Amino acid sequence: MPPSGSSTSPSSAGFPERRLRRLRRTPALRRLVAETTLTPNDLIAPLFVREGIDEPQPISSLPGVVQFDLASLETEVGELVALGVPAVILFGVPLAKDAVGSGASDPDGIVQVALRRLRDRFGDDIVLMADLCLDEYTDHGHCGLLRPDGTVDNDSTLVRYGEAALAQAAAGVDVVAPSGMMDGQVRAIRAALDGGGHEEIAVLAYAAKYASSLYGPFRDAVDVSIVGGGDRKAYQQDYANVRESLEEIRADIAEGADMIMVKPAVTYLDVLTRARAITDLPLAAYHVSGEYSMIKAAAANGWIDGDAVALEQLTAVKRAGADAILTYFAKEAAAWLS
Repeated sequence: MPPSGSSTSPSSAGFPERRLRRLRRTPALRRLVAETTLTPNDLIAPLFVREGIDEPQPISSLPGVVQFDLASLETEVGELVALGVPAVILFGVPLAKDAVGSGASDPDGIVQVALRRLRDRFGDDIVLMADLCLDEYTDHGHCGLLRPDGTVDNDSTLVRYGEAALAQAAAGVDVVAPSGMMDGQVRAIRAALDGGGHEEIAVLAYAAKYASSLYGPFRDAVDVSIVGGGDRKAYQQDYANVRESLEEIRADIAEGADMIMVKPAVTYLDVLTRARAITDLPLAAYHVSGEYSMIKAAAANGWIDGDAVALEQLTAVKRAGADAILTYFAKEAAAWLS
């Protein structure tokens, strides 16, 4: 019998009795005790669909990513389905833009056309998500309607978001994803959807979206810039803050969000972990264009093993608490993991 106050439990034993390397000795042992396992089911593929083209257009700042035409978009989604990726999120690149972002709610807008084609082709074999914002469609590049003084009018923008949500729902979307960071956007969209008979459509709220410098390649992909310069810091969050994000998350949950998102991912793992601690709702993280392109650029120069770094980062995002990861590596990662 051990002396009083002593313990023989392995967790309290020290070296040499306790050797933590024992369970790292072989690949099979490491797989057996892995605490976090990344699978294709964790991935959401962001896809860009461009109006007025008949073949994919490469995006120079996003190596390996393209703007799809409608036919090649169908092919890409078919390949993602075959790899076991459960969801895609669409971003539109319209031919014409105007002050109110008409294309976001036009039944014949590029995203709505794409949603109908994908729903007809794939049925429920893929979850169809759509970004819900105005910046791809406005001629000024902001995520909302502007007042005469050039500032974003939060409340009038909410009306447009509701109209866009109804257009996407009618086209066959499963999940709308409002990304504009307007106060009250989830409540307005939920009310519009429910009022239009679309109670089954889910809302993935970009709840903690930061004014990050990592979005540059994405803006190339959607051909968006703010006319006359400027930024989105008056509505996207300050990267110095985390408590503010938790308030945004709580507000979106109270307004009816079905899922929430943290964006970007790798540089905001602390936010992701804090978000996981305050909600049991499904939690997504967006591994953004700059995070992707930095890996691709370093790998192209032979500085890192790009595939290994990508998997390491995506696993870290899941380890921090994400249930789903939006990533431009979705197709590659699904193939690696299959």
